[in-house]
Amino acid sequence: MTAVLPSWLPEVAAGERHPLAFATVSGAHLYGFPSVDSDVDLRGVHVLPAEEVVGLRTGEETVTRSWIREGVEVDLVTHDLAKFCRLLLGRNGYVLEQLLSPLVVTTSPVHEEMRALARGCLTRHHAHHYLGFARTQRRLFDRTGELKPLLYAFRVLLTGIHLMRTGELVADLTLLLDGGPPYLPGLVEAKRAAEHGGLPDGAPGGERLAADLDALTARLEDARDASALPDAPSAHDALHDLVVRTRLAGRSSGDRTVKQDGDTRTTRGGALYAGAIADNGPSRHHPRRTL
Repeated sequence: MTAVLPSWLPEVAAGERHPLAFATVSGAHLYGFPSVDSDVDLRGVHVLPAEEVVGLRTGEETVTRSWIREGVEVDLVTHDLAKFCRLLLGRNGYVLEQLLSPLVVTTSPVHEEMRALARGCLTRHHAHHYLGFARTQRRLFDRTGELKPLLYAFRVLLTGIHLMRTGELVADLTLLLDGGPPYLPGLVEAKRAAEHGGLPDGAPGGERLAADLDALTARLEDARDASALPDAPSAHDALHDLVVRTRLAGRSSGDRTVKQDGDTRTTRGGALYAGAIADNGPSRHHPRRTL
């Protein structure tokens, strides 16, 4: 568990059964309030070989695994490229934040293309995601009294408001503090000190917190109604083309699925697929930090 991301995170991609189009850091590290006892949440996209998509034995659309290394607990969840793109075309703020996270563990040209298409996935209906997430976190805070769900509620409301007003996705609460109540920076500092702590001394009471969350909820609803974002995504055809090209590139390069030591792995056979997927370098097109 750590507030600082370990330097060995980029090694994660080499241990995966299928090539990763990208993996990024999500969770508290992305949201701007990691604690010394925070886990590291990695999210991303893997690419199933064609025979695990069109055949009778289909591959896993979602892969989840957790492990501990050097005292740091890592939670990795990846979706197959096609599933992730379907989620992008819905009003799913989770996958947008994962795709656009500035904390990049591994990237590729496919990742770059997906990022470029992200704006075509944004709609005013993403406000529903953030409103629903805020309601869930408020109920959790009411039940537990923990600071973490309270900060999550503030974070998603401020992220949603900013998205509806500007079309820009900002998941880091510390970059949105100007839009929140004046005590919010103190809550962020308290969360950084303990992952599952309660409210710090001097924190506002329940009535003030509820009133401020209600006000932000109303602001998000107003921002949704006034937003210039479209009602429907425009990137469907482009994402479909990306999925087809990526899948066929893997097949034509000689990729094959083999069993080794009781495990099934995809071996990459040629430069075409390597060029499409396995580029772990930083992007020069997007302002983000590659770990």
